[in-house]
Amino acid sequence: MIVLEQAKFVSIGFGSIVNVSKISAVVSPESAPIKRLISEARQKGTLIDATYGRKTRSVIIMESGQVVLSLITADTVAQRLNHKNGEMEE
Repeated sequence: MIVLEQAKFVSIGFGSIVNVSKISAVVSPESAPIKRLISEARQKGTLIDATYGRKTRSVIIMESGQVVLSLITADTVAQRLNHKNGEMEE
């Protein structure tokens, strides 16, 4: 019998969701290195803008190298991730 794990997702605003198991980091967009990362991802075509024209408040770096911009803060994303992890342990 093959048992497949069900993917867990976290909301990053306006109905956008990302796969929790594929997230490498959640960071603030303020620093120069992160701004360069965003610029490079835009040039390579690996940037996903989920802000819907609003201010970018967090940057989610995926295992695949894709960079996701979110309008919710990194702290809020982290809280949602911790909540999801708590559900997985139960």
